[in-house]
Amino acid sequence: MNSSKYIIGFTALLTAFVALVLSLMYTGLKEKHKQNELLFEKRAVLGAIQDKVGKNIADLNDDEILQIFNTNIKQLVLNTKGDVLNPQEVEKKGYKGGKAENIDMKVEMKKPKDARLLPLYVYKGKDGKELYITRLFGKGLWDEISGYLALSSDKNTVVGASFDHKGETPGMGAEMKDNPKFSAQFKGKTIFDKDGKLVSINVRKGGAINKNHDVDAISGATLTSNGITNMLKSSLENYYQYLKK
Repeated sequence: MNSSKYIIGFTALLTAFVALVLSLMYTGLKEKHKQNELLFEKRAVLGAIQDKVGKNIADLNDDEILQIFNTNIKQLVLNTKGDVLNPQEVEKKGYKGGKAENIDMKVEMKKPKDARLLPLYVYKGKDGKELYITRLFGKGLWDEISGYLALSSDKNTVVGASFDHKGETPGMGAEMKDNPKFSAQFKGKTIFDKDGKLVSINVRKGGAINKNHDVDAISGATLTSNGITNMLKSSLENYYQYLKK
């Protein structure tokens, strides 16, 4: 009987100790994890303008990524009316820091369109021209898909794109991220037609037809390709008022 009580007591103490250690580790590493996530996103942002940066983003270390970001990138937060919000306004809406990098698109896309906050990254290159990098967020075959689409100073012509996913099939839907030839197709495409209507970019099964607004779909991944098309259109619609101003 005493032996059983001892075992139960020892197990309870050990469990409590392990739980305490894990809790302390989580608290201690939480800020580090957050910083790593921000660095990952900053790499993705710069990945959309890699040609303009003139360097292979994958080869840059964390300090180099931060240097480019802090020197050449201006972070803005918009509403869907096209207004730029100041950091204090953004913080009042629940985002500590008040910058574009602090906006959680998973949260924002669940809100009514007129209540959403949108991150926008403005890159100023050596030539003095500004590029506008919009955030993309949508649904693929299995889970969320996302990315960044960079527009030239005319806010219409695409200069680059980068994509990511949570669980698309390797060798098929995952090619949206893994195959640079897919994202390279977006360069030079336009999101408005000649009449100023937002038509976005169509990821088209069977091959691109419209040279201004189509790219080839991912082979064997029709549903993922459709998801990218839908993501582009719905995401760019959020930025419509800003881009047209």
